[in-house]
Amino acid sequence: MSTSDEVVLTFSNLEDHLGRQIAVTPWIEISQEEAIRFGTLTRDPDPMHTDPAWAATHSPFGGTVLAGMHMLSLLPYLTRGHGVNIGGVRLVMNYGFERIRFVSPIPIGCAFRNRARLVSVRRRDDGRAAIVTRNSFEVFGEERPALVADWVNLLWPAIQEGANPA
Repeated sequence: MSTSDEVVLTFSNLEDHLGRQIAVTPWIEISQEEAIRFGTLTRDPDPMHTDPAWAATHSPFGGTVLAGMHMLSLLPYLTRGHGVNIGGVRLVMNYGFERIRFVSPIPIGCAFRNRARLVSVRRRDDGRAAIVTRNSFEVFGEERPALVADWVNLLWPAIQEGANPA
């Protein structure tokens, strides 16, 4: 998000942002080499994602596309690293997903970004908060999102001076 559009989230004001867009990340692209490395690392070298010659003749998309799990693995980078910053938080932990849909493909080399919206906040008795963000990966020039994921994260508040760290 640009500086003028930046949302100032803090542990104490999360509820003020319910239902609002809280981030739009910069556009990124994944190269064919990165897609091949991901296939090798995950031991899933599916030619739909790793073999441009095969995909050109056999894929319904006419070329290689980003693996769904590769898209999902980029979610931390396309939120915490580039867009969603929450003040007054000491730790953010991935707590799982409520829903994930791979709606449309991302062709290798195409630009995409994430739009994140705060869906829910649940304050816990232990002082932590569980939040759900709806993350939509937009592909440049396309109407439909590539990925829609409702991601749950657990937030630990910053330690107050003299407080007992839970």
